[in-house]
Amino acid sequence: MRRTLWLAPPAVAVLVAVLVVLKPSSSPADPGQPEPAAKAAGTAQLPVAQAILYSSGVGYFQREGSVEGNTRIDLTFPVQDINDLLKSMVLQDLNGGVISAVSYDSQAPIEKTLQSFAINLTGNPGFGAVLGQARGEKVEVTLQQGNAAQPGNVTGTIIGVEKQRQQVGKDSAVDVELLNLWCAEGMRSAKLTDVQRVRFLNPVLDSEFKRALETLALSHDTQKKAVSLSFNGEGKREVRVSYVVENPIWKTSYRLVLPNKKDGKPMLQGWAIVDNSSEEDWKDVRMALLSGRPISFQMDLYQPLYVPRPVVEPELFASLRPPTYQGAMTGKPQTETAGTATYRVKRMEEKLKESKSANGEAERLGIPPSVTAGFMLEAEQRLAQDLDLTKGGASAATASELGDFFQYVIDHPVSLPRHKSAMLPIVQKEVEAARVSIYNERTQAKHPLLGLRFKNTTGMHLMQGPITVFEGSSYAGDARILDITPKDERLISYAIDLGTEVEPVAKSQSDRITKVKINKGILNQTTKVRQEKTYNLKNRSEHDRVVLIEHPFRPDFVLLSKDKPAERTRDVYRFEVKLPAGQTASTELADEKDVHTSIALTNSDDNTMRFFLSQRVVSGAVEDALTKAIELKGKVSDTSREIAQLQKQLKDITDDQARLRANLKEMPATAEAYKRYLKKFDDQETQIEDFQKKIKVLQDTEFRQRKAFEDYLAALDIE
Repeated sequence: MRRTLWLAPPAVAVLVAVLVVLKPSSSPADPGQPEPAAKAAGTAQLPVAQAILYSSGVGYFQREGSVEGNTRIDLTFPVQDINDLLKSMVLQDLNGGVISAVSYDSQAPIEKTLQSFAINLTGNPGFGAVLGQARGEKVEVTLQQGNAAQPGNVTGTIIGVEKQRQQVGKDSAVDVELLNLWCAEGMRSAKLTDVQRVRFLNPVLDSEFKRALETLALSHDTQKKAVSLSFNGEGKREVRVSYVVENPIWKTSYRLVLPNKKDGKPMLQGWAIVDNSSEEDWKDVRMALLSGRPISFQMDLYQPLYVPRPVVEPELFASLRPPTYQGAMTGKPQTETAGTATYRVKRMEEKLKESKSANGEAERLGIPPSVTAGFMLEAEQRLAQDLDLTKGGASAATASELGDFFQYVIDHPVSLPRHKSAMLPIVQKEVEAARVSIYNERTQAKHPLLGLRFKNTTGMHLMQGPITVFEGSSYAGDARILDITPKDERLISYAIDLGTEVEPVAKSQSDRITKVKINKGILNQTTKVRQEKTYNLKNRSEHDRVVLIEHPFRPDFVLLSKDKPAERTRDVYRFEVKLPAGQTASTELADEKDVHTSIALTNSDDNTMRFFLSQRVVSGAVEDALTKAIELKGKVSDTSREIAQLQKQLKDITDDQARLRANLKEMPATAEAYKRYLKKFDDQETQIEDFQKKIKVLQDTEFRQRKAFEDYLAALDIE
């Protein structure tokens, strides 16, 4: 009967399933296999027997071993792994035993612990501060003797610590701390500078003080924590302990050899880079590498929390600089693969052209022509040879799918010392690749990049990583790929194509109104925005090129082109242009989108409405509506101008009346000018009343006209 103590959430069941799938026949727990040497009762060791590394920054580790009777196993872990350990640990006693308890070193906040002692050492207290906390306690104090009559030891009870200002010399004073004691003969006071030693006579307080100091000392060792596992049972039994902790992600690195032979196929070799960052050597560890990215987070379970405040930190993945290419969302172009294409070995041709001059130079130096010819032949043969990745290396892993993940199970146990890393071969397959030049204006404005249309025919999931590309036996450049599933295609680029030049020419943006409609006083216009760009290409090399032009894909634009894109990714269209050696070509592309704007006609001036009347796309109904709206708005404007004119005249008369009032105050009532001013003032009063009546009538008229204008617009629904 097997008993299992679960200390993990249900998500760990996935990891246990991984364990079952990956368990080899040589597992120590398998029946019929030789058992490990028996450990003494009460002691045992559990070495790491299996490691499953993920590309999400965690590792699943399983320890296996034998126990006998009641056994306690002590393991040590870095303190940063304790939270993951508490979250994911699974213990198994496979032969009828019982897991009784898992204990570990606590990590209460040091300040909280120190505050619990009678003497609080938080914050590095001074001598006086420590004695001040012991008020009322009996102590033995050893003083510095200034003379023979002064006692060396004083026993008393601490009253407190005070500061006194004492004179030093004639013109200065300093603060001096004094320890006040109640002794048998009465109160005594001693300078702390004269105190050499203080001993607490209360054994409880003395013990508390020592424990506080021990707590401080233990807090300095924060690197590792002990975890004790208790297995209870009878006889010899196999046990397993598995857990998930943070671990460096395993990485991949590839080599891709492009053949010189026309019937050759590109060869891909992949290496997995693993790191043992633990404090323990791995010896004969069963290892698997998973390319999935399960959700993984850290939560503070180790630190005692006095405020319920869980800490969850999502992991971040930084982007890299080398260009990578997304897979196609639409389109699947057919191109010639590198395995069937005819490649020219240009350097070998140049060597052959130079052979005549080389023979002449050798003759001048006294070297026989036969020796020179042999050297040239050997050089040509070396140039024609491909780098053979099959010699000296072979895949040491078995690849397979595991649910939603993809795994590489290392075929042989792995031994890796602590803080060491290793490269393990995982891929050795022929693949399909077609040569292309990839142009993206934002990557390189003048030249495209030499690249390949790479198809994953390995049958394996290829994780992201760098690719070192070789042309035959010569280094050609570096590339980088993102994760590629089996049979998926992806572009890679590894060098600048200096033999091909691209000139992007953008025309100015053009806008034209395509539709006008009016609804409830709102004029809605649709404007067609057009952006045009021409890509001019020139092949200056001696080889034909297939150029992939990457043109931005914007969901709100419609692409207009006589040439259809070969494919579309999430961000770009790709247009395939065949460019013979020494020839030119061009591709014209246009993007259009509709921009919708709205204008409130009630707030628009006549010029705005006349502008839309002049547009050819305006229908007859909209034209009639705008014409009538201009007429109605014109009536409102005429009335408004008439009101403004009357109001100006009224203001002029009102201002003149202020002048007349001032003159009337200064003149005697019998003066002729006084009578004239008074008559004029009276006439102006009549005018003011007349203007006010007219303005009132016009304002009522303007209100009716404006309401008729707005009601007319509100009832419109035409296009």
